[in-house]
Amino acid sequence: MLEPESAELLTQRGLAGDRASGKTGGARQVTLIQAEHLRTIAAFLEREPLSPSMLRRNLALSGINVLSLRLATFRIGQAVLQGTGHCHPCSRLEESLGFGGYNATRGLGGITARVLEGAQIRIGDRVELLQGQSEALG
Repeated sequence: MLEPESAELLTQRGLAGDRASGKTGGARQVTLIQAEHLRTIAAFLEREPLSPSMLRRNLALSGINVLSLRLATFRIGQAVLQGTGHCHPCSRLEESLGFGGYNATRGLGGITARVLEGAQIRIGDRVELLQGQSEALG
């Protein structure tokens, strides 16, 4: 897994280069996690801060309650995404995080989304609520 400065989101496919981006449609095109939760999960595991890739997530957002976007339409930079639900942890987290990895991420796994309008996104791009829960950015 890579952690580049920018990435391309492909309309109705997901993140360019991701193993899942070869197929069109579906509700789990992109996975997002709240960056602040990476420190919380690391603390539960008594480890150094984790990278989003260790949790098998595509994007980490900071300064926003990511869970509030799970059913909203929102923009990251010029890309438009629609939240499709929770991104629950899977048993494979035990492989990357070690014993207790699955339980440490319960409730902190982030969300899934589909890409409505693809675009190049960059670290630091603004997240903007377009439609959905009014408290999403509050």
